[in-house]
Parts: sequence; C-alpha cells; structure tokens
Amino acid sequence: MHEDRDRLIAVCDCHGESIGVAESCTGGLLGELLTEKAGASAWFRGGVIAYDNDVKEQLLSVPSHILARHGAVSRETAMFMASGVQRLLSVRCSMAVSGVAGPGGAVAGKPVGTVCIAAATMNQIVSRSYYFYGNRRRVRLCAAREAFRLLLFLLPSPR
Repeated sequence: MHEDRDRLIAVCDCHGESIGVAESCTGGLLGELLTEKAGASAWFRGGVIAYDNDVKEQLLSVPSHILARHGAVSRETAMFMASGVQRLLSVRCSMAVSGVAGPGGAVAGKPVGTVCIAAATMNQIVSRSYYFYGNRRRVRLCAAREAFRLLLFLLPSPR
C-alpha cells in the first residue's frame, strides 16, 4: 500500500496536482496515510469524514434520492462524494470511499467487506465496487490501497 501511496505522491509532485478525500468507512485513513510524508501540504488540501448520510448530503452534495435508491454503500454515492469533495476543496483530484468495514453493518446484498471507491480528476470520474475479506482493519487498509490505485489509474505517469 505504501508503494501505491508513494507513486501517487510522485505523480502529484510531477504534475502539480492537488488532492482531496471524502471518507466514510476508512474514517480518515486516506488523509492519515497521505500526510505521513513530509511535504504533503504541497498537494494535499484536506478531507471530509462523511460517516453519516446527513454529512454526505450537506457537505458533499450527495442527493437524497441517490442515497434512498442506491444506499450509502454504492458506486453512485461514491461518485457523488468524490465530485462533492472536489468542488468543496477546489482540488483537481479526489478519492472517495464508502463501505461496510464490519464487524456489523451488513445489509442485504452488501456484506461486511463491501466497499465502493471513486476517483476523480478534472476530466473524468470512475467508481468501482470491491469485496475485501478480513477484519475491520484489513478491510480499511485494502480500501485505502485500492483508492490510491484507482486515482493512479486516471493520472498520467510521471515524466
């Protein structure tokens, strides 16, 4: 995971990108991992921990009908979270994570370990669903790793 984070940092440094994060089940882990490296203030603007649906709606502009139709843990919600934090923080790139880290919280069709991740740049947004097996800590770490990878997928390689 640290390799993916370090690659993302290198790309941001090289291309002058700015990043913001919107997190639910990871509870600030993306922000923590990104700011472990000295110099993060050059490209990391901040994040929103949107654990509650009201926060998703009010701060990140996730429409209530999206939450009602697809649920908090959905690709659609993650995409709105990513675009919402991008707007809120005036960043060029964003990542968003919403999921069921466990041990409780599972609902029909979304067992513990289900995580939806979105990444956005100025030109594109992509969202994917994942299932991670393991305890709460492992699910959250896997989600962070895949969020870094998903944003890297959208960004050009460093020159």
